[in-house]
Amino acid sequence: MTNDTAKSNDIQRATGLIIVEVRNSNPNGDPERDGAPRKRRGDIGEISPVSVKRKMRDIVENKTGPIWLYLQKKFKLDETCFQILEDRDKHEKPLKQMIIEDKLKPIEEKRFVKMFWDGRVFGNTFLEEAKDKSKKTGEGKSKKETEETLALKKNVKTGVVHFGLGLSVAPVAVRTDFTLTSKAGVEKDKTGGMAPGAFKFVEHGIYAIPFFVNPTQASHTGCAKTDVDVALELIPYVYTHNRSLVRTQVEVLHAWYAEHNNQRGSCNDFDLIDALMPKKREAKDKPSAVRSEYIIPNKKDHPDIFKQFEGKVTIEDLMDRMG
Repeated sequence: MTNDTAKSNDIQRATGLIIVEVRNSNPNGDPERDGAPRKRRGDIGEISPVSVKRKMRDIVENKTGPIWLYLQKKFKLDETCFQILEDRDKHEKPLKQMIIEDKLKPIEEKRFVKMFWDGRVFGNTFLEEAKDKSKKTGEGKSKKETEETLALKKNVKTGVVHFGLGLSVAPVAVRTDFTLTSKAGVEKDKTGGMAPGAFKFVEHGIYAIPFFVNPTQASHTGCAKTDVDVALELIPYVYTHNRSLVRTQVEVLHAWYAEHNNQRGSCNDFDLIDALMPKKREAKDKPSAVRSEYIIPNKKDHPDIFKQFEGKVTIEDLMDRMG
């Protein structure tokens, strides 16, 4: 891995917008609504930031998968430096011990930083609970306990790449009455099975998911430019390589990446997002049935949208990297 943290200075500030089309699928289930697609008042669909990052982590974690093997070859990555911190099998105790033992080392030498790609890119709040558990009250608190608590506290940091809440451009129609059947019986003396309402899905929708790259945090998390480059390469595949029974038809149409001309930022994020946002042609308060009901900006048909930002940012569609 080329994880020289000095190269974090090469990370530019950036603004992104991922345009996603959903057809008869559930892009992000809500556990508080029995897995039904997330939505807010007005039937606007939602995709949580956690959902997107989870899919990116899963691709990196699959070290025998085609996307990881492609990235490993392209960037000459050392897979031991691209482990996933927020893994369901990670245990708190050994991670705490690693952090405590490395507390006096510079950030580029910390084992915790070297090992976990998602910690460097997205930050690490995995140990927030561990940090709180380590706190003790009363006069009997030892110096060692104080130092360990401080080491854990310093390790909880926000990241370089952040995803915002994804929202549908128009209201979405959600089906929750679709029954799944099974030839095999799931109950005694039954030769078949049914799961009423098990398949909950959005009939059609266009969603927009904003994301941001903040170079200021790179020196705190040990994030290098290569770490960010890997994240950008993952975005076009985030849904196509994370199919599931209820998420078969979710596709990224565009993944706009606007890199600012300097690390401070050279353009307002909202101006970029508003300009690149799809718009429904008619009946804006009604659900759509097909993609053609929307105006979806692209460089060929809408050059003026992109020209207004010339000299301020460089806008790329990450989908063009596929192939």
